[in-house]
Amino acid sequence: MDDCLFCKIIRSELPSHKIYEDEKVLVILDINPWTRGHCLVFPKKHIRNIFEADTNTLSHLILAAQKISLLVKEKLGAEGINILQNNNRLAGQIVDHIHFHIIPRYKDNSLQISHSTDYQGNDLKEVVKLLTGNR
Repeated sequence: MDDCLFCKIIRSELPSHKIYEDEKVLVILDINPWTRGHCLVFPKKHIRNIFEADTNTLSHLILAAQKISLLVKEKLGAEGINILQNNNRLAGQIVDHIHFHIIPRYKDNSLQISHSTDYQGNDLKEVVKLLTGNR
């Protein structure tokens, strides 16, 4: 996709801070990081989201995410890592190119990734039926 931000970075049309690259994946520092060392892991092949991704690409992406997580933990002293992946606007996807956020967590970091919901349902059995086909 010609106007895709990540595709432009892959083609070196836009600057980036590369951390890792192989034949399938590029890892860069996020230019608006949540924490020190916040990285983005994405495929060189343009794939919009997880719904359109092939298993080979996903496998390679998650292995690269693990590699970068270990690197960030070792070199930057992160005590934890959040791995975040958004799909479509409603879920917070801003760039239409699949990517994983590697967000290092440090002891005195104030970043809060919390869960809150207005969902009032208690339909676990119904959801299981719908997702598994079990009656």
